[in-house]
Amino acid sequence: MPLFLYQKTYFLKIHAPWDVLATYADVLKIKVPFKASDIPHGQDVPLEWLSHPFRLPEHIMRPVPDYFTYPFDKGKTDFFLINDKDTFFPPSTRNRIVFYILARCPYYKEGRNDREKTGIKRLLSNGTYTAAFPLHDVRHKYDLTTTQSERYNLYKHWARFLCFYKEQPLNLIRKYYGEKIGIYFAWLGFYTEMLFFAAVMGLICFTYGALSYDDNISSKEICNDSIGGTILMCPLCDKKCPFWKLNSTCLSSWQSHLFDNEGTVFFAIFMGIWVTLFLEFWKRRQARLEYEWDLVDFEEEQQQLQIRPEFEIRCTNRRLNKITQEMEPYLPITSKCARFCLSGATVLFWVCLIVACIIGVIAYRLAVYAAFASIIKDPMRKIQVVGRFITPQLATSVTASCINFVIIMILNFFYEKVATHLEYENRLTMKMFLFQFVNYYSSCFYLAFFKGKFVGYPGEYSYMFGGLSKLRNEECDPGGCLIELSTQLVIVMAGKQLWGNIQEALLPKGRHHPENHYSRWEQDNVLLNFSQLGLFYEYLEMVIQFGFITLFVASFPLAPLLALFNNILEIRVDAWKFTTQFRRPVASKARNIGAWQEILNAVAILSVVTNAFIMAFTSDMIPRMVYLYAYSEKSNMRGYVNNSLSVYNISQIPEAHMPEEHDSWMDNSTTCRYRDYRYPPGHEREYKHTMQFWHILAAKMAFIIIMEHVVFVVKFFVAWMIPDVPSDVKARIKRERYLTQEYLHNYEVERLKLQLSASFITEPPSEMTSPTDKHEILSECL
Repeated sequence: MPLFLYQKTYFLKIHAPWDVLATYADVLKIKVPFKASDIPHGQDVPLEWLSHPFRLPEHIMRPVPDYFTYPFDKGKTDFFLINDKDTFFPPSTRNRIVFYILARCPYYKEGRNDREKTGIKRLLSNGTYTAAFPLHDVRHKYDLTTTQSERYNLYKHWARFLCFYKEQPLNLIRKYYGEKIGIYFAWLGFYTEMLFFAAVMGLICFTYGALSYDDNISSKEICNDSIGGTILMCPLCDKKCPFWKLNSTCLSSWQSHLFDNEGTVFFAIFMGIWVTLFLEFWKRRQARLEYEWDLVDFEEEQQQLQIRPEFEIRCTNRRLNKITQEMEPYLPITSKCARFCLSGATVLFWVCLIVACIIGVIAYRLAVYAAFASIIKDPMRKIQVVGRFITPQLATSVTASCINFVIIMILNFFYEKVATHLEYENRLTMKMFLFQFVNYYSSCFYLAFFKGKFVGYPGEYSYMFGGLSKLRNEECDPGGCLIELSTQLVIVMAGKQLWGNIQEALLPKGRHHPENHYSRWEQDNVLLNFSQLGLFYEYLEMVIQFGFITLFVASFPLAPLLALFNNILEIRVDAWKFTTQFRRPVASKARNIGAWQEILNAVAILSVVTNAFIMAFTSDMIPRMVYLYAYSEKSNMRGYVNNSLSVYNISQIPEAHMPEEHDSWMDNSTTCRYRDYRYPPGHEREYKHTMQFWHILAAKMAFIIIMEHVVFVVKFFVAWMIPDVPSDVKARIKRERYLTQEYLHNYEVERLKLQLSASFITEPPSEMTSPTDKHEILSECL
């Protein structure tokens, strides 16, 4: 522990002798080996040579042999395989025991009731010590010892980017950093592996959209001068927006086809099943790790022993635990309610702040759209260089998405400062994810489910804040709102990943000094500190990404591919940070990914609903299918564009809605078109919804019900078919428990024999106890 005093840094190196380690290993019920395992790892896999390039050496993948383990008992040291007391407890266990002691060690004088003066964390917070950390074993780039060190092996086989295609040495990570960090990298690696299949399917879907480019009859009609060039569209905003020709959206209609095609439905269903397979297979992988890393009974055995020392100190109330029969700290119900109300009010305030910011962005979209529309009245004429690529819709969508991304980053920064103050991981996980969920996804929900749905029609338009404002609700592009949702998703998702990589690149680098000039503790002191919530932010980043590739993946099939590339880089960057830039963190145990598992399950279920609604209400797939099978005369898509546009009499448009300027080419036009299904002027039900509108609405609702039921049935069937714990792991757990009981019984019998034998030798014969009685006692014990 470095101590900064008078411009000098002093170090206290703490060593834990065997008696201390043995005592607290007994207290913490740490499992240690007592017999070499006789269970084989598994059978040879056919065509194993194909995976050979991705494998690591066996001594890296399995740095220690497999053993049967049992919670350490200081009174039974001869039961365990203690060949060398200096190496019996691995480094991660040693530093965990030491930190457990330091976190609870009081430093107030005897006789004084100053319970606040307890633990190394308080000494760090008041500046008595500047840092407290376990030491790395050697420098990461080279090893001067005869046997290669763990840190050197981790850097050589894991932290270098050139190893991106190699498997991760999870057992070595667990041995060096502890189970909690090991389980994070196991989850991240498994998630990245599963992303490969989603990325391939998304690429196939996108390729299909590109290859079927020329078969898109609707886009051809929009771009055709004799069809789209003759259709006059009604203004998209009041005063500033002019009448416009349909063929001005030619490019956006082609772009929309890349993501809005028949393959998108298949991909949305595939992702609903993929997310189930991912979660179910992860449970199996997690169960295997629990067994291999001796975490099967961890929660039951050590839950009461892992109470935070800060909670123990501040909580003066005690009550008897009925299970352990020990007094433990607890909070009264009044304190819990007060804390819950304060916490809930804080979260509610920030969520309301996010909603207010999103409403502001929507108002920006409505106001700026009119400005862009007045500037880009005729893109082909006004902007010669890039005019054909710019439309008011595209300009508004891109700028609004960028502004929304900046707001997201700013709100994240301030909320993290508030939420992480005196919070702990499980509660912080739920609160932070709720905040991030609203922050990142609210704009996507607006584009997917609200934009273009409450517009009205010429003469009866709907306005934001009712009649109090002149901001008319946004309409979807004739190509659909899906392309705008895709744009928003790309900007926010890619921007977040890029910003995260920039932040990691701009982190202050830990300085390295020559090994022969500086000691190991001086070398480590200049490295960065890995905070208590370090893994929390790593999980949060990946879970937010998981939400993007599941909740809105129907609008952008390439999202899993972007996530795959990011995660391949993320694994090696995180590995590099841990091995080269961070001090060695205090090892801690975890049998799973904690509250994140429930969050992933909730996102998976919600993703089925959101993708079904996106395909039904945001995509144009259902209206196209209804037209093709119910209204098309020749069973093809010819005439769909004209069919999907209603007619309005220009003379009936109120003066307050009419454009300020009229172009010469529309002087002879008496009607304009708008995107809806309403009866034309002069009809007895003028401007009311047609029967086709209700047919399409019924088809959309039927599609949602069918898709949700199909995907949920498949999800539940797959979840039922795949057991959470592999059968071989169940068998190994049962065998290990059986052998543990057998060996422990034999050990106790042998121990009792030795005790009885010693008593026969040392104790004189007694009239009260005969040799026959001794043999009867021994027989009963056996």
